[in-house]
Amino acid sequence: MKATKLRPFVPSGADYELAKAFFKDIGCETVYSDNGISILRLSELEFFLQNYNDQHFQNNYMLEVTVEDLDGWWTHIQSILESGKYPTVRAKEPTQYPWGRREIHLIDPAGVCWHFGA
Repeated sequence: MKATKLRPFVPSGADYELAKAFFKDIGCETVYSDNGISILRLSELEFFLQNYNDQHFQNNYMLEVTVEDLDGWWTHIQSILESGKYPTVRAKEPTQYPWGRREIHLIDPAGVCWHFGA
C-alpha cells in the first residue's frame, strides 16, 4: 500500500476572504475555490483552506513546511507583516531550536501556527 499525498484541512478563521488573500500573498496558487473550501498549492504542497472558524481549534493547530531558503522566506514574511494588511498575523524570526531545526513560527489570520523550517 502506498500513500501519495497528504492535504490537511486548515481553518480560515472568521474571515475566509482575508485568509485567501493572505495565502495568496504568501505565494499560494488557488487550484479551486468556492464559498466553503479552497484548494491551495505552494510549490508541490497542497492544502484545503476551509471556511471554518473555531478559535479553540485554530489556536491549537500547527503545520510544518520545509523550505529551501529560510532566510528568503523570512524576508518575504517580513514584507507581508510590514504591509499592514494582516494586523493579527505575527511571526518569530528564524531561530535554532534544540531539536535540531532552524524555524520561523508564523501565526496566520485564523491563529494557526505554521512552522517554516530548513
